[in-house]
This record gives sequence, C-alpha cells and structure tokens, in this order.
Amino acid sequence: MYEGAVQDLIDELGRLPGIGPKSAQRVAFHILEADAADMKRLAEAIRTVKEKVQFCEICFNVSEESRCRICQDERRDASLICVVEESKDVMAIERTRSFRGRYHVLGGAINPIAGIGPDQLHIRELLTRLSDETVQEVIIATDPNLEGEATATYLVRMLSAVGITITRLASGLPVGGDLEYADDVTLGRAFEGRRSVS
Repeated sequence: MYEGAVQDLIDELGRLPGIGPKSAQRVAFHILEADAADMKRLAEAIRTVKEKVQFCEICFNVSEESRCRICQDERRDASLICVVEESKDVMAIERTRSFRGRYHVLGGAINPIAGIGPDQLHIRELLTRLSDETVQEVIIATDPNLEGEATATYLVRMLSAVGITITRLASGLPVGGDLEYADDVTLGRAFEGRRSVS
C-alpha cells in the first residue's frame, strides 16, 4: 500500500504480537511524526536490550547477567520453585510480594497447533534442578487456559515420580467480579478451591 521504507516499517511492526495491520500503520505514522531524538532513544533501547539481555542460566528468567537477581538472592527460599510460562509472569507474581521462593520459566506452554511440545520448553532443566533434593515443593503457575492446563497436566505427570509436593495456583472469581458474568470453568474452579472461613 505504501512505498519502500514506510511499508517495510508497517510490515515489521505487524509481526509483533498483538499488533494487527491497522495498529502497525498507526504506530508507523506515529514514528514518522514523532521527534527524531525520541525515536533514536527508542531504537537505541531496542538495540541495547537485544545486546545485553539474556536468559538466566538457572531459571531462564530475563537477566543482564548469567544469573538473574532472584537466583542470586540468598534470602529466597530455595525449597520452593514456582513454575511459570514466561518472564512477565515472574514480574506479575513478584508484584504481589507474597512469594519468596525461586522461579523456573518454561519459555511458553504446550501448544501442538503452534508446534510447541514439551521438548521446546525448559522442562528437562526443571527436572535437573529437582535432582539435588533441595526443592520440597513445586508450584505450577501456568495460565488458566487450554495450553496452560495441558502444560500443568504434563508437568504433574512428569514430576509425580520425583517425590516432592506439587501444587497448582488456585483459580476462581476475581475480586470485584459478578457471578453472573463468570464462565462455567471459572465458577466451577471457584467451588473446587473454596476454603473454610470459620
């Protein structure tokens, strides 16, 4: 539709997750109209992140060093590992300030349609981490969707032979939500995960 560099930019932006053709076009024109210094800072930030950021050699979280700050923190409880799909999930849990253990980032979820099986995830590395008998509990915190559930089921099957406690994050109704708008699965899980209040 557009010529040369503009169309190339739209095409590249359109390859980003969550950005469709119209959003890519809007972002491209924002870049064209924005101050050149601002866009140079953006380009430099992208270049820097690609050069400096790597994955932690232990948990596969993003890090600028060979080990992330969580794996380096001796105050963290090494007997607890929370297994998540992506690094952004680590940050979501860290914001709650309710977990003081360590993490293991799988790098995605099992999704046969997208060609992602267990071998494409960091499951072997998780099993290796569990072999030294330091870990007492693995908390599975995959997303409550079809892929996350498939991944959780696979992990339970793989880890049950290790002989440690395996738990799954509870799921149910969000605070401030209405029962009438909850889907059947969410409402069913809320009943299954109910707890005593007296």
